[in-house]
This record gives sequence, structure tokens and C-alpha cells, in this order.
Amino acid sequence: MSLYERFLAQDVRALARAITLVESGYPEGQALLRQLRGRGQAKVVGLTGSPGAGKSTLTDRLIEEARRRGERVAVLAVDPSSPFTGGAILGDRIRMMRHHQDKQVYIRSLASRGALGGLAGATVASLTLLEAFGFDRIFVETVGVGQSEVDIARVADTTVLILTPAAGDAVQAFKAGVMEIADVFVVNKFDLPGGERIVQELKTTLELAAPRPAGWKPPVLTAIAPKAEGIAELFEALEAHHQHLQQHNLLEAHRLERARFEVESVIQEWGRRKTQEGQALIARVARGELTPEEAAMQLLSGPLGVQI
Repeated sequence: MSLYERFLAQDVRALARAITLVESGYPEGQALLRQLRGRGQAKVVGLTGSPGAGKSTLTDRLIEEARRRGERVAVLAVDPSSPFTGGAILGDRIRMMRHHQDKQVYIRSLASRGALGGLAGATVASLTLLEAFGFDRIFVETVGVGQSEVDIARVADTTVLILTPAAGDAVQAFKAGVMEIADVFVVNKFDLPGGERIVQELKTTLELAAPRPAGWKPPVLTAIAPKAEGIAELFEALEAHHQHLQQHNLLEAHRLERARFEVESVIQEWGRRKTQEGQALIARVARGELTPEEAAMQLLSGPLGVQI
């Protein structure tokens, strides 16, 4: 059987192989994506927040709640890549290992590969494969780089921002826009000192925030993930937001934005590779013989010759 046939036959190893081909940029992966794109319709939930906010533990509990409700669940955990070696530990899924024997749960780690917005360019392609495989819900856990991590809102249907009492006040978190992308707020580790204060700050600040699409009002919830406290309420909030998107015909706009992000990621990767190939032009910029704009035009005017 071909990889495509094995994929349609629900072979998990075929899914894993397909994601590897796509992430590595092989033409076989692109051909498979072309065949599978448009199949399935999963609920995509993005989980973001600063490092140490408890994203992986909270995701683990959300998997448990989704399975209790009979859903097939997939998780994409994006781990940071080293800027020096390009390597990544891919360790976020360690906190979710108790689900590894459940055949209705699939957990995959991806490297960020230097993406500044907290997501790897291959994330959307992997999402497409997971949807085509028939998962009901897909959780995307981002790198956790803080305020620059806004790409997740372009990929997920529902974006959850996870904060903790020890992470500073709500105004600090609002500074660079990461607060503006969230559809649901969760103060995790609520048993730590300062939990009530940050909840009140969040609610006060949200009253001054710009209106959300179709009048959605982001809830502020609390959780203690290791004790599974607040998980059912969080899951209900995810369901409520998805119903809001359906009722106001907003899901199609989300899908278009996801495709736009995927195309932009490919263009950025092309630019990065062309820059690596054009060291002579880069040297001329450093010597003042060319402006960056002139060098960029010369690089982009040649044949791309890049397989993504």
C-alpha cells in the first residue's frame, strides 16, 4: 500500500511519516498534502503563555476531559529550537506520556525552527494532516516566548492565554499584543499568592479592550492543573467560543487566515534560504555598496529553486 492509502486506512505510522515528510520539506510531503487538504474539520485550540505557566500540564488535563467526552484528540507541541545548533529537545510531550497507550490520542512535537511568532511554519501543514486523519480536536501548544507569540491566533480557532500569579500584572502582559489575541484567559496555579489580584486586573483591563468579533467577551477563568481544578469549566468555555464562531459564520475566516499564514511561512523560508545562498550580496551590503533593499531585489529576482 502507498503512504496515501495507509493514511486513509488510519495507520498511525503513516500519519507520523507524513508529518515528518512535510516538516522536512520533502516533495512527497507536499504531494500528500495536496491530496488530503480539505478533509476533516477539527476544533483547533491554541494554548500560549510564558514559559513555566503550566501549558503542558494544562494540555494534559484538557486531553483527559476531551477523551471523557468521547473525542479523538491530537496535540502539536512546538518546542524551541536552538539558535546555534538548530536542535530542539522536543520534551513538552513528556508531561502527557500517560496518554501514550490511548489509540484515540496522538501527540507530536515540532521544532520552532527559529520562528519568531512561536510557531513553526510546518505547524499548519501538520494541522491539515491531523484534520484529514479524522481527529475531533487538536491542541496546539506553542513555544512560550511571551509577548511576541501572536501567530497562534492566526492558526487556532480558539486561543487560550495562560497566565500565572507569579508572572507580573495584567498591564505588563497587555503591552505587546499577546493579550489581544486571546479568546479565553486562564490564571493557572491559582493556589499561588496573588491569584485573585491578577484575575481582577484582567477583568478590569478587558473592560477597556477593543470589541472582539461578533461581540465575544473573553472569560477569565482559574485553574490548578495538577489537581484538575477548573478544567471542566475551561473546556466549556472552549465549546462556547466554538459555538460563537459557528453562529456568526466566523470559522471560514479563520481557515482563510490559517492559509495566509501558511503561505507567508513558505515565503519567509524562501527568503531565509536565499539570503544564506547570497553571501556575496550580503558582503556588499556590509561594505555599503548596496542597500538591503537592492540586495533583496537581486536575491528574489533569481530562480527560487527551493523545495519547501
